[in-house]
Amino acid sequence: MNKKSLLTRSATLLLSVGISLSLSAATLVTNVKGYTLNEQGKLIQFKRMLVDDNGKVVSLDPNKVPAGTTKLDGHDKVLLPGLIDAHGHLLGLGGNLLEVDLRESGTMQEAAQWVAQYAMGHADQEWIKGRGWNQELWSDRSFPNAEVLDDVISNKPVWLTRVDGHAAWVNTKALELAGITNDTPDPTGGQIIRDENGQATGVLIDNAMDLVAEVMPKQSSKLYQAQLNAAGEHLLSVGITAMHDAGIGHHVYDFYLARAAEQNLPVRIYAMLSATDPTLPDMLDTGIIRSSDDFLFIRSVKAYGDGALGSRGAALIKPYSDAPHQHGLLLTQPEDFPKIFQQVLGAGFQLNFHAIGDRANQMVLDEFERTFSSTGGQELRNRVEHAQVIAVEDLSRFAELKVLPSMQPTHATSDKNMAEDRLGKDRMEGAYAWKTLIDSGIPLPLGSDFPVELANPFYGLHAAVTRQDRNNQPVAGWYPEQALTIEQAFKGFTLDAAYAAHMEDALGTLTPGKWADFILVDQDIFEVPAQDIWKTKVIQTWVAGEKVFDANTSGE
Repeated sequence: MNKKSLLTRSATLLLSVGISLSLSAATLVTNVKGYTLNEQGKLIQFKRMLVDDNGKVVSLDPNKVPAGTTKLDGHDKVLLPGLIDAHGHLLGLGGNLLEVDLRESGTMQEAAQWVAQYAMGHADQEWIKGRGWNQELWSDRSFPNAEVLDDVISNKPVWLTRVDGHAAWVNTKALELAGITNDTPDPTGGQIIRDENGQATGVLIDNAMDLVAEVMPKQSSKLYQAQLNAAGEHLLSVGITAMHDAGIGHHVYDFYLARAAEQNLPVRIYAMLSATDPTLPDMLDTGIIRSSDDFLFIRSVKAYGDGALGSRGAALIKPYSDAPHQHGLLLTQPEDFPKIFQQVLGAGFQLNFHAIGDRANQMVLDEFERTFSSTGGQELRNRVEHAQVIAVEDLSRFAELKVLPSMQPTHATSDKNMAEDRLGKDRMEGAYAWKTLIDSGIPLPLGSDFPVELANPFYGLHAAVTRQDRNNQPVAGWYPEQALTIEQAFKGFTLDAAYAAHMEDALGTLTPGKWADFILVDQDIFEVPAQDIWKTKVIQTWVAGEKVFDANTSGE
């Protein structure tokens, strides 16, 4: 059987799958302080919710309850719809949870010591892998180097991705395995960082990372399953019941199809196919896939415009303020834009383009405008992923073109220590401009970009409303004029996120006919001081009427 036949068969099988996550009978959830949006996006409250035996909402505050209905006492807790993260990396999160985490390292040397400690406890691993380093949080704010890693591990390769996923720090063994020498040219859309003597330092930016990634062992289904389990458990514990997986290749595509057919996905996944995968035409030919239980929906493609701001890979119209000879990197070259846009939109798939710098955002908007005129596809709810730094004159174009800015509030509060250095104050007017965009009349789906940022959606809600970090700094908020209301932020993690995935018919609210995906939390996010929103704890998580997480029994 050829590949296309296999995929088609898998898709057919998947579409025939029925719902298994359900209660055995209708259930009345009672004694709760419930909040949801209605279909018009207005916040409403309720005290009771009737769920049918298929795991869907029947009514809020019902007048009549069928005989034999089971009652579930919420004990006066706050009930919210399950939250949706509109941009994350599911297996990347799982990998991060299973590998060495460098997020809290204070120096390059400390990070290297943590790697060494991890390696001692995982002697069976062929490669030592980790994520989370951020030189902007280190005292000298300089990129790390291979020598420091060589001092602790020289006999096996080390691969450590930066917190944003757009740079890698490797040891000499990894450079040797990849055949990287001082004479290796920079690949298109990437950079091999070199010292003043022209020697490769062990830091690789964007497409240069592929030089090492290509010689790393291929991931197995067993490892995918371990990552899926770890990520799913974590997301459910923080109240996320659905997520948009921002870029999967054909191996993960096949893995998800198999898990969905087995009804073995822990959270609902809206998957974006990777535009760089060589089998993209085959996956597009297979067509849109949506499982009958709504645990897997594939109808979009993730393309890559530029790198990240922290590693100076974001493509800027004018040079970096703190590196006047750098404009960033384009991961997809301008001459390749038309083919991608026409290929994806022509197939009826939504196109979600990664763009962080103002040049990348402008190029993407320009190409959407051209393609809509020639090919169509404006109705597909196309997106710009991150939409982080935008030229002021381009801010209104999102609403005009009906292109959704998919944004991550905690990026602003993480980037506040370096964004002005990178951009200068003049460009900050169009940076992290959530309120300007939402005021233009465009839906604003929100997420975290986990594992780049922590997955907890209450951190994102807090950042969106306060423009502060979890130490509530700066006191007045960072560019507070771009803050959202709690209702707007809540909509971004629920209804707008569902809309951005063409799933508002099934998710995003607890209105009749939709899945009973809900959470019980320990405080009222609409009444507590904004500075305390991030402290919200999830008590229980329910998906399709089935309890899938309970803080009292999880061992946490």
